[in-house]
Amino acid sequence: MGDVLAGFHAAWEFESDSVLIRYERGLRTPKLFQALGERRIPLTALAGVTLTPGRRGQVVLRAEPRPGADPLMDAADGQLKEGYDPYRLVLPAERETLAEYYADELRARLTETGPAERHLVAAPETPRQFKAYDAKASFDGSAVSFRWFWTGASSAKWKAGDQSFPVARLAGVEWRSPDVFEGHLRLVLRENGEPQPAQPDQDPAAVVFGLGYGPVHESLPFAAAVLAAVRSAGPAVPAPATIPAPRRDPADIAERIRHLSELHRAGLVTDEEFAGKKAELLAEL
Repeated sequence: MGDVLAGFHAAWEFESDSVLIRYERGLRTPKLFQALGERRIPLTALAGVTLTPGRRGQVVLRAEPRPGADPLMDAADGQLKEGYDPYRLVLPAERETLAEYYADELRARLTETGPAERHLVAAPETPRQFKAYDAKASFDGSAVSFRWFWTGASSAKWKAGDQSFPVARLAGVEWRSPDVFEGHLRLVLRENGEPQPAQPDQDPAAVVFGLGYGPVHESLPFAAAVLAAVRSAGPAVPAPATIPAPRRDPADIAERIRHLSELHRAGLVTDEEFAGKKAELLAEL
């Protein structure tokens, strides 16, 4: 087709085998769209197209992705608010006829139905990172790392220490939107003989969100990138639960020891745990 249909916050460019969606970067554009920039959606990743009335005389053109075709939508798992839906193009009512034309053209080209066997839409690029309430989360394409904040991390996470999980150890990703109560990102580990803690704030394989921490436009693309890497990874290989963290700034180590001492005085850490963890921290210098 080769034509462009511009709407509010995005423009769709129709090509013979895909739709290129370019998102605006204006102040009123949802931050998730700004973070995505542009996305090429192969027609094989789509199951259908709808055109429906919108608010205040607008019309909405929406493409329906096939389950399993897009890591971003798989990670979102139906939790995105309507205004954050990257497959939704809102148009002025006067463009309804033109939108109907493109909708019909797309429908005529769609041939795939049902779940996709693999991701067909490119995952967000790596490396990626964001700040959760209790940690800084980083992903370099091969491993996910959590570095705990002493102001937010639970004593259970402090006892476990900073974490690094190779992709081969992961079975999936659980993302719960920060727009709802108790939002978090949890790494689902391959079977290791022990169940993961039920509460994310006690699970060293999870980070929790909070007001201003783990926003959708940062944490969701992060989860999608990890999920895509997990899906494309080969069989699991033996790996340690954690990879030793690199040497830290002495001031950071001192702050961590101070916080550990507070936990010890409060009775949340035993004498043995305090001595062992303190030795680990000093070894990082």
